[in-house]
Amino acid sequence: MPAPDEEAERGRARIRPREVWNQIRGREMPRIVSPAIRLRVRRQDDVGEVIVKLIQIFVACFVAVLYLATRLPHDMPIFASPVPYVIATYLALSFLGLAWAMHPPVPDVAVYASIVVDFLLLYGLIWSLHLHFGQPPSFVLKSPTLLYVFLFIAIRMLRFELRFVIAAGLAAAAGWIGLVVWVLRSDPQKLSFAPDFAAYLNTGGVLIGVEVDKTLVILLVTAVLALALLLTRHLVAVAVTEAQAAVNLARFFDPAVADDIRTLDTDLTPGNGNQREASIMFVDLRGFTAIAAEHPPSDVLQALANFQKTVVPIIRDHGGTIDKFMGDGIMATFGAVRPLPTHAANALMAAEAVLSAYSHRAAEDDSWLAPGGIGIAVVAGKVVSGVVGVEGRLEFTVIGGAVNLCAKLEKHNKELGTLALTTLDTLNLARLQGFKPKRRIPSLNVALPGTVGSVEVAILAARRDGLIRNLRRRLNRSARP
Repeated sequence: MPAPDEEAERGRARIRPREVWNQIRGREMPRIVSPAIRLRVRRQDDVGEVIVKLIQIFVACFVAVLYLATRLPHDMPIFASPVPYVIATYLALSFLGLAWAMHPPVPDVAVYASIVVDFLLLYGLIWSLHLHFGQPPSFVLKSPTLLYVFLFIAIRMLRFELRFVIAAGLAAAAGWIGLVVWVLRSDPQKLSFAPDFAAYLNTGGVLIGVEVDKTLVILLVTAVLALALLLTRHLVAVAVTEAQAAVNLARFFDPAVADDIRTLDTDLTPGNGNQREASIMFVDLRGFTAIAAEHPPSDVLQALANFQKTVVPIIRDHGGTIDKFMGDGIMATFGAVRPLPTHAANALMAAEAVLSAYSHRAAEDDSWLAPGGIGIAVVAGKVVSGVVGVEGRLEFTVIGGAVNLCAKLEKHNKELGTLALTTLDTLNLARLQGFKPKRRIPSLNVALPGTVGSVEVAILAARRDGLIRNLRRRLNRSARP
């Protein structure tokens, strides 16, 4: 159900005549449709043509069953009437059309020919009824089989081609007019005209007003269906275009960010943001720049893409969101885009998984990744996520003290010779959220450039055994007066 505020907004938005006119003229349809979208629409048209043929086959079979179930005049064999031959011909042509439609494309000329054949056989069936039941020609004008005309017009809406609906409507109207003219000219001496509608229903007389009314109804129904198809084409074009834009958007943004952007109630404007408790993760390759200088650019990008294909799914599987790719580094957030009660625990579990996947990837023979050539940092704290930039060039980002501290902590991996660091506060928070380390995690106080005082960090992984003990000994010596 629509939200109350949405209903209120609809009530305040008065529909202007220009909007109606633009809809009818097709002005609301996107003017630029990509080849990929056009191909998808054509494919839907091809599928629609197959459905049209299936409906035609069903109608022919249904009419055949009705014919067999109908009481025939006395002493008339089943195949003495032209009705079964008309049905059989239509059924055979429908099967041929189905075989053709299954191997697209079907030429437009064939579709127009199919429309003409539809109504020729339908009106031929209606015409044959007076012979079938031994009635005067005016009998055919009261046949309920005329209702199939509207079905044959409507099935042309299964393709997004307005011209086929209009062609079907014109063919239906022209066929009925031709049938009426035939009745009027078939036997003028015996033809009678009904004085009113009651006499028309109870006698074999012809009432011209009724036949004009039928013709107008056929044309009006065609016009309404054509307008409905025109509006549907507009909506489909807009929907497919926006869906394609959403897919492209997700290729440049993390899926969670792209989904939030698509579902916004208002336009994106710089300066809007949300403050949340979240965890930040930085992942960086060590020495990749030097290695990249020795290889062709295409190989460098391919190696970097392989690394990202390994790391990104791990981060997303743990509820993380990719904020940005920074050369050979990755910045990810946990709980910044959408609330995540276990953001710190998820981030540290993701860090452990990334380290494990990296070690396996580096052990492969064709890998450029050196063992221990990765640096990871995780910090939890208050952050602000939102849109920055100017109109025409916006960017979704996350800022805050936790982001700055995490970036400095990741760089300090190189200074300490560690693979992954976090703050002790983040580790304690993660433990409260359910994080269970695979081994004991040591901690120590370090001075980070650009920060006031020391920071107590926890070492998630080091490059070699004994490193932590040596680090503590070195830090203790430097702390003596």
